[in-house]
Amino acid sequence: MTMTDFGEILKNVGEFGRFQKSLVFMLCFLSFFNAFHMFGQLFMAISVPHHCNTSWILENSPNITEEDQLNLTIPRNEHGSYEKCVMYTPVDWDIESIQRYGLNDSEDCQNGWVYDTSQQKSTLVMEFNLVCHRKEETDISQAVYMSGLLIGSIIFGPLGDRLGRRPVILLSMLLMFSFGMGAAFVTNFYVYTALRCVVGIAMSGVLINNLVLVAEWVGSSHRAYATITGHVCFAIGQMGLAGISYAIRNWRLLQIACSAPTGLLFFYIWVLPESPRWLLTKGKNEKAKTLLQKAATFNRQTIPEELLSQLQEEKQTKSGSMVDLFRVPSLRKVTLVMSFVWFVNSLVYYGLSLNVGSFGLDIYLTQLIFGAVEIPARLGSMFIVQILGRKLSQSLCLLLGGTVCLIITAIPRTLPVVITVLAVIGKFAIAASFSICYIYAAELFPTIIRQNGVGLCSMTARVAGIISPLISLLDKYHPAIPMGIFGSGPIIGGLLCFLLPETRNRDLQDHTHEANGIPRSDNFPKEQLMDENHGDEEMDPSQQQKRTRL
Repeated sequence: MTMTDFGEILKNVGEFGRFQKSLVFMLCFLSFFNAFHMFGQLFMAISVPHHCNTSWILENSPNITEEDQLNLTIPRNEHGSYEKCVMYTPVDWDIESIQRYGLNDSEDCQNGWVYDTSQQKSTLVMEFNLVCHRKEETDISQAVYMSGLLIGSIIFGPLGDRLGRRPVILLSMLLMFSFGMGAAFVTNFYVYTALRCVVGIAMSGVLINNLVLVAEWVGSSHRAYATITGHVCFAIGQMGLAGISYAIRNWRLLQIACSAPTGLLFFYIWVLPESPRWLLTKGKNEKAKTLLQKAATFNRQTIPEELLSQLQEEKQTKSGSMVDLFRVPSLRKVTLVMSFVWFVNSLVYYGLSLNVGSFGLDIYLTQLIFGAVEIPARLGSMFIVQILGRKLSQSLCLLLGGTVCLIITAIPRTLPVVITVLAVIGKFAIAASFSICYIYAAELFPTIIRQNGVGLCSMTARVAGIISPLISLLDKYHPAIPMGIFGSGPIIGGLLCFLLPETRNRDLQDHTHEANGIPRSDNFPKEQLMDENHGDEEMDPSQQQKRTRL
């Protein structure tokens, strides 16, 4: 029996029975809580009104009102409000002299800052004084977190192929929980940033392996629904985060609230299954057989004994490597195009998320809207990939998102409502495109190197997430530059999608030669199938002739 027949076994197990639905349901909890880790810092580092600490004047006049204190010690800017980072230089005068002559010399804040705690009890900004010359450090911290996602893509993609999907998911959960909780008790902002970076690394391990585990357990006709269900739960998690952060205005308690739920899911160590496809590619046929029987029993199905007995004929294959993604011509094209598609998706998704924040609403309602917009986008993509196919759906969503961004460059800033509506449409299209590319990538790469392929695509997406805020800074040179970049990238990606093959309702490929258009057959030399990493030059002439005929 060959690996091509795995789809037949899965039909007997049940392509989307109770077992697979339970698996998707479990992983949806992880997707929901992942949103807390991804966007939690947005609410922990809220900027609050502040000004220099000028308590020095109270030594001369302890009964002075707060308004008089500010008038005498803080200069005003051109808009008439108090400066946030500048104070009048302290003098050794009595209060009458200060009121009569006023103070003229100013300097940067010398004794810290006073923060308005009427809305926020404690934030990262307030506790670590991330204002004025340090105000960029919150953005840098977020960039470091995104760098962690990049590092995680590099580490956990290949590690999932080597160790299996299940152990990497469990390890990532442990790291997210322990380092996330640890970040709530730090006394140094740089330590907090370092711990958050580890959380980002672990987040990649969860995201990549969740995707692949679902794709390898669910039949092709239900794979899109299973994958996008997790994405919808991520969007719902964003909405849940808005409610939790509204209720908790202390950053340490909020960090605990964002991290602790992952610890509640450690019962997964007893119930989370491994991928039978991965077990078969590693020659662990008995484990795969036992797991498939268990799934079939749970689904109230029966696998014919002759099918299971043929699993024993499968020999161990060599593990694929990142090199295989570029060695085979067809895989090289898929790898380059999908990497670019993931890059522009991430670039525009995070770029628009930062710019759409100009709704003029408070941050909690804005976050609620961000999550709400994504739900119909994710659900819609679930249906269009089945109706239009993966390739056309991916291309149309990218083209729509890119076109809308380019239209925004021509809209004057005096029409903010029009810009906002267009930006929401763009975010809708890109969110749908992001869901589609997860499904598409998992189906395009063969099982033996699927983790490497998805890991590489995820890595390019994380690079885009890091540089996306930097592109937004180009707004100071011309307001059309960021949207011009955000618009042109998806259009190029949408056109490149037409170079990819369609994968709708097709069984997953397992080996690299299948991606190159060479079919499996019972008469095909097993020795050749088993050795994926050797070229044609290592075959004898009869084998080469047989491959040519096939």
